[in-house]
Amino acid sequence: MATLMNDNGAGSDTNVRAQVSDKEWKVRVDLAAAYRLVALYGWDDLIFTHLSARVPGPEHHFLINPYDMMFEEITASSLVKIDVEGQPVIPTSHPVNPAGFTIHSALHMNCEDAHAVMHLHTPAGQAVSAMREGLLPHTQTGMIASSDLAYHEYEGIATDLDERERLVEDMGDKHVMILRNHGTLAIGKTVGECFLRLYFVERACDAQVKMLSAGRDYLYNPPQGTPEKVTAQTPPEGMGMIANGLAWPALLRKLDRIDPSFRN
Repeated sequence: MATLMNDNGAGSDTNVRAQVSDKEWKVRVDLAAAYRLVALYGWDDLIFTHLSARVPGPEHHFLINPYDMMFEEITASSLVKIDVEGQPVIPTSHPVNPAGFTIHSALHMNCEDAHAVMHLHTPAGQAVSAMREGLLPHTQTGMIASSDLAYHEYEGIATDLDERERLVEDMGDKHVMILRNHGTLAIGKTVGECFLRLYFVERACDAQVKMLSAGRDYLYNPPQGTPEKVTAQTPPEGMGMIANGLAWPALLRKLDRIDPSFRN
């Protein structure tokens, strides 16, 4: 764990905005917004789990949360720039968790569309990850999420670098993943695209847990062929257009009304 602290243990951040490009700053603002939204929707897990984004440019640098901050505290300048090993490339007053970047680094480095990677431990996501059948196609949201969904078997806490190869292989050409006995994950070409995919899979998992409380005997199966129809209606590129052009700008406006400090 890499840490740089001042005498009182709190640290003092340098002027990050002056050190980064306009393109990087935009990604920082978007990623900070994603952290705030995860907290707003109640998907956070104290300081644990990570949302990360690739820094524009030829260097293999990424942005991730400081390991000592709650998600509702994250700002554009507090995000830590790290290398592929999870080590800071700009001095920071905050601790960083390199082990937490194991899953993210595998996808960032090997999946063309993984400019952003988001991983959660929500109760609903964990519950569905532990169900034998995984995500069921019994809701429209479930069908949308299932059309672009992969699965990865649980191998213990993700500190084994050998797991990265299997993770990438299991993801294949999909953009959403259920990590068995663990949680949910999404990737995207932009932060907004990644977040919207995560939103759909989390909503689907939440609905599934609630509908199963009535028991399997009372479920209404969708008409034959409907899940396949929804798959054809929701290609991965369509999610990007909806996210970047419609949903993400609206979500940023929502955050600006609530608390615009994520932009700092």
